[in-house]
Amino acid sequence: MSVDIERIPSQSMDIENADLEKFRAVFPQCFSEGKLDISKLLALFGQYDDNDFEKYKFEWKGKSECYRIAGKRSTGTLRPCPEESVNFDTTNNIYIEGDNLEVLKLLQSSYYTTKLR
Repeated sequence: MSVDIERIPSQSMDIENADLEKFRAVFPQCFSEGKLDISKLLALFGQYDDNDFEKYKFEWKGKSECYRIAGKRSTGTLRPCPEESVNFDTTNNIYIEGDNLEVLKLLQSSYYTTKLR
């Protein structure tokens, strides 16, 4: 199994920034001083922020932090361990051990083939 290290990016995709730039290109009026203005976004679609915090929601402690972590770039590295593998030189399968979110973010750039516009 040969891996060309030169072509593998050292960081995962910057999903958060890419999505923000796409959104800014389509809805520039929803930004104020470089930041997304939620009130302007809601008004754009005929909805207005009424500060009603008594709605039913699927929430848990730490949910917003999970979204922040998912959107940030990862700088981890995936390394093969031939000594812990079975038939490393002949199999087409690999076993990956690690935090699910981090591993998926690292694999994303390898499997991302189409750009959404």
